[in-house]
Amino acid sequence: MSLNFQERRKKRHARVRKQIFGTAERPRLCVFRSEKHLYAQAIDDYRRRTLFSFSTQGEKFRKAVSKNGMVKPGSVEAAKKLGEVFGSELVAKGFGKIVFDRGGYKYHGRVKALAEALRQAGANF
Repeated sequence: MSLNFQERRKKRHARVRKQIFGTAERPRLCVFRSEKHLYAQAIDDYRRRTLFSFSTQGEKFRKAVSKNGMVKPGSVEAAKKLGEVFGSELVAKGFGKIVFDRGGYKYHGRVKALAEALRQAGANF
């Protein structure tokens, strides 16, 4: 029996999650990619708390994008902008060091663009 994309992604994510763990000092930045949007959250796995979250649906992201013109939320350009906007905010809130969890997705396209933009904004992983 063949597995569909989501089932294979969940298996990969479970395999990766056995290895990585977020703490309050170094939270796990988990990425979820839908067809239209990109979501990320900083998670403290020790206390099972979400410390910080952001997405292409967030109000701050929409305000930042509206200043610079329209960006399609499901594009690589939107992922770069999301990383730029919220990377500096992560560092300002004291989350400069993170553990990057790509969520079972390949490290290319929107996931890679988000990660590189976060690095340029000062996040260390």
